[in-house]
Amino acid sequence: MPLRSDWSAELCPIRRSLDVIGDPWALLIIRDLLQGPRRFDTLRQNLRASEAVLARRLRSMVDAGLLVRVDETADGRTRRGYAATPAAIELLPVLQQLAIWGERHTALPAGGGHMALRHESCGHETTSGQVCSACGELLEAEDMAWDRSWLGTRTPLEPRGALA
Repeated sequence: MPLRSDWSAELCPIRRSLDVIGDPWALLIIRDLLQGPRRFDTLRQNLRASEAVLARRLRSMVDAGLLVRVDETADGRTRRGYAATPAAIELLPVLQQLAIWGERHTALPAGGGHMALRHESCGHETTSGQVCSACGELLEAEDMAWDRSWLGTRTPLEPRGALA
């Protein structure tokens, strides 16, 4: 039995949006693909999802127009991967605002740390998901990096980059 009804024909745009991206896996997959196209195995490892769950979610996200399948040929082998579409890339402000909200309103687990949303054009951290709070520019995926202190990494967002 489904957890909820089909909301694709609803008049409310929030319900229609949730019909497409309301599953938490969808936003986590898009989060990973904003860092560039990824192969299935890389996504499965990063998300710690079962093969069946991930395959179902990826298929539904391709059908919804959020992802495209991409192929990479290296060493004579072709590998299938996924990349974010412009529709998925437009969710960047939503994801960044969720990160900001989570920093403000959820308890930080042991071993965690601050996630800085860095606007590469001006070099400053932003406290807004859509417009840089330091310089006022619109935040574009290609000009953002996420500093995740608990991983010790700065991840530039490159949704149109090469398969990793």
